[in-house]
Amino acid sequence: MFSNKEVENRLVSASLEVLIQHLDYYPDKPYVFNFLLSSRLLLQPYELMTQVCHMCEQQKRPVDHLLDEIRFYEVAKKLLQLLTEWTEKFPYDFKDKRMMRCLRNMTHDLAGKDEYSWRDMMQTTRRLTKRLSALDLYEEAALNLAAKPNGILSVCHDPIILAQQLTHIELDKMSFIGPEEFLQSFARKIPMAKGQSRSVESYLEWFHTLSSLVATEISMPMKKKQRVKVAEFFMDVAQQCLDIGNFNSLMAIISGMNMNCVSKMKNNCNKVYIKKFQLLEHQMDPSNNFEKYRSVLCDAAEESNHADSFLDNMFIPFFSLLIEDFLLLDVDFANRRRNNQHIEKLWEIAKPVGDFVLWRQSVCPFSRDDIVLHYIITTPVFTEKELHRTSNESKGNVEKDNRRSFKRAFKRFFKTHRNR
Repeated sequence: MFSNKEVENRLVSASLEVLIQHLDYYPDKPYVFNFLLSSRLLLQPYELMTQVCHMCEQQKRPVDHLLDEIRFYEVAKKLLQLLTEWTEKFPYDFKDKRMMRCLRNMTHDLAGKDEYSWRDMMQTTRRLTKRLSALDLYEEAALNLAAKPNGILSVCHDPIILAQQLTHIELDKMSFIGPEEFLQSFARKIPMAKGQSRSVESYLEWFHTLSSLVATEISMPMKKKQRVKVAEFFMDVAQQCLDIGNFNSLMAIISGMNMNCVSKMKNNCNKVYIKKFQLLEHQMDPSNNFEKYRSVLCDAAEESNHADSFLDNMFIPFFSLLIEDFLLLDVDFANRRRNNQHIEKLWEIAKPVGDFVLWRQSVCPFSRDDIVLHYIITTPVFTEKELHRTSNESKGNVEKDNRRSFKRAFKRFFKTHRNR
C-alpha cells in the first residue's frame, strides 16, 4: 500500500517504486529530467534501467488479443520518449556496457512489431553513439596536451579575439558536463557508476589553469615594461569577457591578476587601466555573497527561459560558485527513508542544474581561431612555487638595471665635472 500525494495534479510524494512507475507511465520532460538526475542518489542508472525494462515487459503481456497491438504501440511510444530524454541529457550513463545492452535489447524488441518506433529508436541510438564518440575524443585530447609557451602577445594582440576564444573553450567544456555530475559533487558515499565522467573536476581545474596562465604570462617577461603591457592586455580581455557574459573566464583572469606574485604589477599600469580593473573587481565583488553577480545571474536565468534559440541565451556562469551553492542544498536523500520522497526537493535540486543545461547548449557566435585556441589550451603554466621564483628573478633584474643606470649617470656626472 503506497502513500501517494498529489497537489493540483502534480505528484508531491510517493515511494521509490511509484516514482519509477510514474516515470514510465507519464514521461513528461520536466519530471523525467528531475527524476533521472535525483534517482542516482538511491540507485545506479543501470538498476533503474533494469526496473524500467521489467515494467515494460509487464505492460506488454497480452490481456486481450485484439488490444495487444494497441497496447504495444502505447508502451513503445512512452518508452521512446523516456529513452530519448535519457540519452540526450545523460549520455555518460550509457558508457556502462550493461546500459547499452539494455538499449539494444529494447530496440530489438521493437523490430518487426512497430516499424516507426523502431526507426526512431535507431536514430536515438545513432545520436547517442555519436555523442559518446565525441566524449571519448574530448577526454583523449585532454590527456595529450603539451606545448612550449611563447607569450600570449606573440599569437594574439586583440583582446576581443582572446575573449571570444576563451568563450569557445568555456562552452566546449560546459557541453561535456552531464547534469548527473552535480550530484556526484556531494554524493561521495554513493558508489561510482561504470564509465563515470570527471567533467566537473576538469572544468574546475580549467578555472585554476586559466588563472595560472594569466599569472604566468604576466610574470614571464624579464623587463618591467613588457610585464605591464601584458597585464594591461589581460585587463582588456577581462572587460571583453564581461561584455560577452563569460563570467567564468572573467573571474579566472581577476583571480590570476590578484595572485601575490603579480598583484603589485597592477600598480605600475596606466591609471586608466587601474580604474578599469577596479570596476571589474567591483562587478565580481564577493561581499554580501556575490550580491552584484547574483543579480546578473538571476536576470540571465530568466532570459534563458524566454530565449528563442540557444544563441540568444548565452551565459557562462562563475562555475565554482554554482557548485558551491549546489553543495549547500539539503539533498541528502540517501540517508532518508526510501518511502514518501518529497518531489518538491527534486525541483529544488533540478532548478540550478536545469539552468546550467540550458546555458551549456548555447551556440558560440564567434569564429574560431585555431592558433589562439591551441596556444591557450596547450601552453604549460607555472606552479605557485615557480611563479614566486620568477617574480623574485624579475625583481632582481630590475635592481640590476637600476644599479647600471646609476653607474652610467655617476660616470657622466664625474666626467662632466672633471672636464670643468
